[in-house]
Amino acid sequence: MAFELPKLPYAYEALEPHVDARTMEIHHTKHHNGYTNNLNAAIAGTDLENKSIEDILTNLDMKNMAVRNNGGGFLNHALFWEVMSPNGGGTPSGGLAAAINDAYGSFEAFKEKFSSAAGTRFGSGWAWLCVHGGGKVEVCSTPNQDNSLMPNTGCGGHPILGLDVWEHAYYLNYQNRRPDYINAFFNVINWDRVAEFYAANK
Repeated sequence: MAFELPKLPYAYEALEPHVDARTMEIHHTKHHNGYTNNLNAAIAGTDLENKSIEDILTNLDMKNMAVRNNGGGFLNHALFWEVMSPNGGGTPSGGLAAAINDAYGSFEAFKEKFSSAAGTRFGSGWAWLCVHGGGKVEVCSTPNQDNSLMPNTGCGGHPILGLDVWEHAYYLNYQNRRPDYINAFFNVINWDRVAEFYAANK
């Protein structure tokens, strides 16, 4: 069964001024759509065809670059849209907040760690907040379209929050000012949704 491009849970302009409508439209209809189509082409006629994207990536042959790049691109973006909201921002609460405080001491210290992971990722990639079994959280980053589900990425656990730092995610609005884009992201994070991912995967 072919993977389908997920619909956004909000309008393209809904995240303005933090993420502009034109970037959202191109990012979703061109980039994410491209990863989706290329993933379907890469797994067509193979034993991966009827597996979930999580199963595909967890057991991935990392030398299979077509599935690695496009499978990662498909899942990473699907998560990315979900963890943003026009009503986002603020800080997490409940068990997720406690886990972040346990790992980093405070939300502000976590924000600094996450922003550093995003800001120091050379070239293209992602910054992640991941959860391990037992509820421990970890900030890390991966290159290109890799993520923490894949083997041997140096980034473990299940991704529950991801920030795309490929230039296509921000260049129209922020040009080379990646730190401004990273800071703006905190105004649209849907912490309720991140908390749901945390609870489901701890």
